[in-house]
Amino acid sequence: MKNKQITIMLVALSFLLILGFSTQVLAGETYKMGMSVDITGATSDIGNPYSKGAEDYVKYVNDEKLLGNDKLVLFIRDDAYKTETTKRNFEDFLDEDIVLYQNYSTGSTLALRQDFDEEKIPTITASFHAGNLENCNYLFLPIASYSSQAVGLAEYVVANHKGSNKIKVAMFLHPSAFGRGPLGDVKKAIDIGLPIELVEVVEHGKDLDNTAMLKRFQSKGVQYVISQTVQPPVATMLKGAQSLGMAASTYGEAGKITFLGCHYAGGPDLIGLAGSAAEGFYWTTSYKLMTAKGPGTDAQLALAKRYGRDDKLANSQNYTNGIMVIQVAVEAIRRVKAKSIKVNRANLFEELQAMNGYNAFYPLTTVGPVSFSKTDREGVDTLQLYVAKGGVFHELGAPFVSEYVQKLKK
Repeated sequence: MKNKQITIMLVALSFLLILGFSTQVLAGETYKMGMSVDITGATSDIGNPYSKGAEDYVKYVNDEKLLGNDKLVLFIRDDAYKTETTKRNFEDFLDEDIVLYQNYSTGSTLALRQDFDEEKIPTITASFHAGNLENCNYLFLPIASYSSQAVGLAEYVVANHKGSNKIKVAMFLHPSAFGRGPLGDVKKAIDIGLPIELVEVVEHGKDLDNTAMLKRFQSKGVQYVISQTVQPPVATMLKGAQSLGMAASTYGEAGKITFLGCHYAGGPDLIGLAGSAAEGFYWTTSYKLMTAKGPGTDAQLALAKRYGRDDKLANSQNYTNGIMVIQVAVEAIRRVKAKSIKVNRANLFEELQAMNGYNAFYPLTTVGPVSFSKTDREGVDTLQLYVAKGGVFHELGAPFVSEYVQKLKK
């Protein structure tokens, strides 16, 4: 009798062990990531849709089981655009044993890039400052840098300028590393033959009146202004130019000023801020806008609807931006899993560096493929030019890669 009881207990114990093992297998692994982002600070108009895009795509990955039975967790913390807060957030995320990190601002990225290398943690940043990549191996830019964008815009100016007069350009920059980043590369492009004259460089303040600056530009014969900043100061400048009758009604109109801008200087929200003054503003990014119909934009609108987002958020390029950085991370995880090796920092880092050539990643949220290597950690090289017409940004021409950017990279 005693032996029979022992046998029953052993069978029951074996069943419980098997059941526990099966439950563990079904539950799968959990992969943790961290994101520090400005939700309440100076650039919350960008950080809010960015964080919502990231949050929604993580929900989608888990709801649709894109990683099988494995689960993705993204810790999102507000840093209010303060570097010291970002640093604390990052340290807290490390305690959670994250496998990949998503940073936000240029200032905090520059301040923490040595920490990324010391911790050997692959990091994707919302800042496209080319200088982020200097003396840092673990950082990845999702799309073309601000420098690539500004040089690409200057190249477009040259290619489409009418008339034989010298092409005079001014740059309107944010007073920070984020704003100043492209200046050096634009000057280098000029040094190797880009035929423009950089007449003036202005780092804007918080002024609500740009009259003196605009009149100065006009007196110096400036015909094009390239902006590398955020939308509010650009909106102020455009409204000032409109009220003074200085804004070009057609591209390169003689005696008037044509305005252009890099990623964070434009987009649908600029039209909301500047109204009709945004008409004719030329803008570049590597992201697809919702006006460019196709499977990628259809999927984004469906995602936003699925998780209860309003139309403004659904159409924001910064919502797209937040989706895309998670897409890249998920694709790296998927590729590591496909090799039946552990999803950890080291293997994700190696997989990101191998994302090129036939292994490039096509996320459909961008106008070109994501391509990284050991020597190139600037993601999508391709740019799309957009122009504001009738209160909407429309594609202008085909996606392009800047000839002078390629020369500068050699």
